[in-house]
Amino acid sequence: MTVNLGKIGIWRRADGLNPHLAAEVEELGYGAIWIGGSPPADLELAETLLNATSRIVVATGIVNVWTADAETVARSYQRLATTYPGRFLLGVGVGHPEATQEYHKPYDTLVSYLDELDRGGVAREDRMLAALGPKVLELARDRTVGAHPYLTTPEHTRQARGILGTGPLLAPEQKVVLETDPERAREIARPAVHTPYLQLSNYRKNLRRLGWTEEDIDGGGSDRLIDALAVHGDAATVARGVAAHLEAGADHVCIQALSSDDEPLPVYRALADAFFRSS
Repeated sequence: MTVNLGKIGIWRRADGLNPHLAAEVEELGYGAIWIGGSPPADLELAETLLNATSRIVVATGIVNVWTADAETVARSYQRLATTYPGRFLLGVGVGHPEATQEYHKPYDTLVSYLDELDRGGVAREDRMLAALGPKVLELARDRTVGAHPYLTTPEHTRQARGILGTGPLLAPEQKVVLETDPERAREIARPAVHTPYLQLSNYRKNLRRLGWTEEDIDGGGSDRLIDALAVHGDAATVARGVAAHLEAGADHVCIQALSSDDEPLPVYRALADAFFRSS
């Protein structure tokens, strides 16, 4: 049985997650907590968050195949799947060539990693791939429950759904800024988008595939690109921007809250009202 992510979840780097935040996010009505970055193979943080909650799904976004041994990951998955059935989703991916010295033949490495997860008993319906381009989206479709694209737009979601077909899960990440002043919103969003993402070749290639130009991508990102990658406005406006992914074919969207003080809970609270309690 596929885990139930709900329509909306949250994405946050591991060092910004704790049991208190997890419990409140669950209480607010979100369906999943995505552990951003490259959590280690022991998956201890996922276990801590699962233990602090009773319903919400915890997912990794993503375990890096270069730094987390597949055999260890499989054992950790078995521990979590046994203790918290139906509440853990293993997101895996190859990361970025700029960050990994050993980065070579990433597609073949990803296939081999999935083979090892198979041998370790990691159920297909409990694992997902970070996927941007057509080839890895097809692999996600054929070997996992679906795809978790990062730093994308609803247009990418539409294209990804066309590749995945109607069955697999599609769960993109979307950055959000709860700020009605466009200039102020861009001041908050641009550093988080530019460093490091607009400097990484896989994201640059994907944005060019979507029709963005080098001029849009360089120099910190054009205003138009920043606005697309980090939706801003009041809660209702941001909720509509997130819902655009659902309308384009996503099953679930995980929001990454950006703010000047790095305090996400006020954003989660405001958006929960817009997502779950609006008339």
